[in-house]
Amino acid sequence: MAEIYVSTDVETDGPIPGPHSMLSFGSAAYTAEKELVSTFTVNLETLPGAAPHPETEAFWKANPEAWEACRTSPEDPAVAMPRYVRWLKSLPGKPVFVGYPVAFDFLFVYWYLIRFAGESPFSHSALDMKTYAMVLLGKPYRESTKRNMPKRWFDDLPHSHVALDDAIEQGALFCNMLKERREKP
Repeated sequence: MAEIYVSTDVETDGPIPGPHSMLSFGSAAYTAEKELVSTFTVNLETLPGAAPHPETEAFWKANPEAWEACRTSPEDPAVAMPRYVRWLKSLPGKPVFVGYPVAFDFLFVYWYLIRFAGESPFSHSALDMKTYAMVLLGKPYRESTKRNMPKRWFDDLPHSHVALDDAIEQGALFCNMLKERREKP
């Protein structure tokens, strides 16, 4: 079964799930050939007893349009996460979670999947774009940031802090990286 690369971006109100909430997430499912197969996005109700982290709250105050986008029509995670699992299982291939930075995005999605859906179609693994860039660029990890990546890897897509926009943009970036790796001898 072919792999489907599920580029996922989350918007949260703090650094970890539980004390803080995932406010929104978006996933863009790509083939290795950069075909955007399907997308999924949802805004979530906050967790009972959770509270925003002051630093994250300051970020949202500085980005009111993105804040408004992630607070429109939030859904109960107990309803949204099983729907996400069904979407993942409907994809025409085995889903591979792709993120930038994967440690942050996967932490929230995995926690919410296990807590509210009881399973993760991604299993326990995820692919980190920054690590992949490190390998392609032959640079140290801390130097493998977007600002040090070649411009040819980037499509003209928005990075708006709206989860689905960012997932689509980062998925295209990942596919461009895959293509370059396939073309190298």
